[in-house]
Amino acid sequence: MSDQVPEVTVEELKNAMDEGRKPFLLDVREPHELRLSRLDHDAHIPMDLVESRLDELDPDAEIVVICRTGNRSGTITELLRAKGFAKAKNLAGGINAWAKKIDRSMRQY
Repeated sequence: MSDQVPEVTVEELKNAMDEGRKPFLLDVREPHELRLSRLDHDAHIPMDLVESRLDELDPDAEIVVICRTGNRSGTITELLRAKGFAKAKNLAGGINAWAKKIDRSMRQY
């Protein structure tokens, strides 16, 4: 993952959500991972399918891409930005960071 991938911290995301500025949340994990732990997302598109389903996303929307630890979502954030999704950002640390810092009742895996 490039050092140039824009990121948002879990604290920044939580603040935005609390203030009614929730970005579009794109979860790129595999379906079985959603059963383990999930954040209320707007779309679920597994990483391998994102490029073929770009037409389902708004290129003008603020999109935060989510995975387990931030690696896969970072790769997809790079892809989205290369395809014209200028406001796409990676969730730093992924859903596990959310579970550690925001919602300790959420399962980490």
